[in-house]
Amino acid sequence: MSFFAVLFALVIEQFKPLPRDNWVHHTLVAWVDWTGRNFDAGRERHAWVVWVVSVGTPGLLLTAVYLALHHWSLALALVFNIAVLYLTLGFRQFSHYYTDIRDALERGDEVQARRLLAEWRHLDASELPRTELLRHVIEHSLLAAHRHVFGVFFWFVLLCSLGLGPLGAVLYRMAEFANRYWSYPSKGLGVPANERLMAVSRQMFTGIDYLPSRLTAFGFAVVGNFEEAINAWRRDATLWKYPNEGVILASAAGAVGVQLGGNAAPGVTPDRTRGFQAGPTEDAAAEGSTGGDPPQLGHLRSVVGLVWRSVVLWMLLVALLTLANLVG
Repeated sequence: MSFFAVLFALVIEQFKPLPRDNWVHHTLVAWVDWTGRNFDAGRERHAWVVWVVSVGTPGLLLTAVYLALHHWSLALALVFNIAVLYLTLGFRQFSHYYTDIRDALERGDEVQARRLLAEWRHLDASELPRTELLRHVIEHSLLAAHRHVFGVFFWFVLLCSLGLGPLGAVLYRMAEFANRYWSYPSKGLGVPANERLMAVSRQMFTGIDYLPSRLTAFGFAVVGNFEEAINAWRRDATLWKYPNEGVILASAAGAVGVQLGGNAAPGVTPDRTRGFQAGPTEDAAAEGSTGGDPPQLGHLRSVVGLVWRSVVLWMLLVALLTLANLVG
């Protein structure tokens, strides 16, 4: 069932994507804001209570609905899984920014490309040179593909195979959203509105994302330049502050042969450490970058191809496991 649910959800999303300003996003913002205001009384343990309520409640409710539908009809349960995956998994939830930025760069409109990147990632990209602009687009797109597609996919397939329906997809999406929401700085202070919730949500999402991030990196290695991807994974993953992000970006850099990482303008990439020690060459190590060629416009298409080949790889694997289960 998991294979067909993912397949139909991806197909439907390609033809009828959620709009940028959609009701699902507004509902999640209102829900997480409500739980934060009503369950956080200021003590350390209350941050855990907020996280459990914010992330766990939607997953448990939707799982209960799935189990009830599954009891009456397998077809209804499949339709429900597809509907939940349509809301939690898909390229079109972020790819419009990627496509618009790529089109602007192809037209030679770097000002528009920087504006779109700033709007997408809420950072100051006005002073980025072209190479750095391309690098940021590639890095953020790879991480978005992982969090919107592969991470949801892996957890959904795992827990669905255990009879828990869409629980994995909902938990991963809610954990990722909570991490992003509580890490977002307040407009007045410029720092996270609640540092306790930020720390808890980041810690939990790091644990939840540990295995999916490495499966994504392995998929990139298999469908790209395997030897270079594995070497870059082992050598350059520590260039990034957060290990889960590092393994994905290092593997993708080696798989495509593009130079990622490096020191950017202050404030552009706040999650990256200031200094790096690794790197295949002296020049790359000095800049804190992976090996490979400096980012070019053609690398944007190479990254798209890498991601889609990885999707096909994992879908084929799940299809084979589903067929083996049916035959067995």
